Amino acid sequence: MADFADPELVQLLTPEGERIEHPDYRFDGDDETIAGFYRDLVLSRRIDTEATALQRHGELGIWASLLGQEASQIGSGRALAPQDFVFPTYREHGVAWCRGLDPAALLHLFRGVDQSGWDPAAYNFGLYTIVIGAQTLHATGYAMGVQLDDAVGTGEQGRDTAVVAYFGDGATSQGDVNEAFVWASVTNAPVVFFCQNNQWAISEPTTRQTRVPLYQRAAGFGFPGVRVDGNDVLAVHAVTTEALQRAREGSGPSLIEAYTYRMGAHTTTDDPTRYRHSDEVERWKLRDPIERVRAYLRRVHAVDDAFFDDVDAEAEALGERLRTECRQLPDPDPAKLFDLVYAEQTPELAAQRDELAEWLATEVA
Repeated sequence: MADFADPELVQLLTPEGERIEHPDYRFDGDDETIAGFYRDLVLSRRIDTEATALQRHGELGIWASLLGQEASQIGSGRALAPQDFVFPTYREHGVAWCRGLDPAALLHLFRGVDQSGWDPAAYNFGLYTIVIGAQTLHATGYAMGVQLDDAVGTGEQGRDTAVVAYFGDGATSQGDVNEAFVWASVTNAPVVFFCQNNQWAISEPTTRQTRVPLYQRAAGFGFPGVRVDGNDVLAVHAVTTEALQRAREGSGPSLIEAYTYRMGAHTTTDDPTRYRHSDEVERWKLRDPIERVRAYLRRVHAVDDAFFDDVDAEAEALGERLRTECRQLPDPDPAKLFDLVYAEQTPELAAQRDELAEWLATEVA
């Protein structure tokens, strides 16, 4: 386990809410921007809390929690330019929030009423990927396409594009991730590999997967890697901003290891008390990403109590809306299963669709 005094760990905001300097990275935003980050952190956690509760009440089939990882997602998500494209796992609810995706759309997939719930092109935010690590290859291929489209290294703001692939520490043991590293390196693809190292690949600790810090693996593939305090939204934003700019200007891929902690279960089907100690969770509560931003805002008197009250009220309203809209989602039309499989419907699929429709009509009758 890394120490927060580790000189290799980029940190700009301590767990106590104190701003500190780093020789290589700086956060250029003002206190108003930091207050906006606080709002993002609180609302993304509320999305997670409500979805977890909905699953416990039988309204969702499953849910993958982001509890404790909010700073990694908000810090990186707010560093993205509109033209950048994101390839998420199944846990990037905070990044989805930053991309303007209605959080209610996330519930479609987990309720089983839709295969995604959103149009990736509308938000430059791909569909959630359940297959561990597969999205890194998708991201690398997309980044290679960006190069072919002459949308990297032109110097035109709004044209040059970076691609981000999110994944967890467990995915680094998958062949797909390492193959993506190879392709990205040899093609100099404009992709940022963003690893949220929450230290537990379901029930396996990171120490069972690697002998060296994950960010150091990048050197073996020929591109830079950096480890950042994943609970520090300012540091994550600074590090991601630089990596994205590097990709856009044509300098190739980067690996960011956001050192964070999964404070909850892997998913709602998991019981983390079976494989980790409660004292470990309690230690990480002291590094809560939301509380350190709150402490900073209070320390410098950037906002008043009304600001925090307003954010809490907004979070409450968001939670109520998610509960209502989730329960109102209509049951899916089984025939839609055959839509969008191919650009043009095949005779075989059409026959299967008609057979299903006939059977359903018989069952209803």
